[in-house]
Amino acid sequence: MARFSQAISEGDGISVVPVLEGDVGELAALAEEAGAEAVAVQTAAEAELARAQTTLPILVRASLREADVETLPLRGADACVIVFREAAGDDGRLGLLYALAGDAGLDCAVEVRDEEELEETLELVDPEILIISERESSEEDLEHTLDLLSDVPAGKLVVAESPIRSRNQVVALERAGVDAILVGSEFLRVSPDFSSALAELTGR
Repeated sequence: MARFSQAISEGDGISVVPVLEGDVGELAALAEEAGAEAVAVQTAAEAELARAQTTLPILVRASLREADVETLPLRGADACVIVFREAAGDDGRLGLLYALAGDAGLDCAVEVRDEEELEETLELVDPEILIISERESSEEDLEHTLDLLSDVPAGKLVVAESPIRSRNQVVALERAGVDAILVGSEFLRVSPDFSSALAELTGR
């Protein structure tokens, strides 16, 4: 079973990582069949449900506390997300969580939303994996992600969390150098067929 960082950096093309909601176990199995390279869930409990149905790496997006980090691998998680806005501050929490994740054997991605967050993240922990989030961006057509991507140092793995609606957008991000995309449930829910919607994005 590959690590999250290995799964999104190896192979051909950009990796598609669906964010699972609802029947997480069943969707995890369907995601693997549809060509996803990994799956994302919201909680450690959901990671355990997904792990029972898939060999794909599992990324947990829950808000982290120090006590949570070391238990995530026991629940089947391979990677976690630290949201810069939740962890940054003078108390050193971002660095502490990042170090704890590494000690637990987890790949750890830091989510940033603008140039200042990216710059401070690189100064404080210099992570291997960065998530560029457009959840609060008013820009259209992935411009925010593409603009911020130019400030990411070479050698980093970049995951885009963007409002993906078509394979063409996936291809555009791939050409720009993005390694993976997080596909939100808002897209996958509008399709009557989760597998078909995901397969369209992966190019299967």
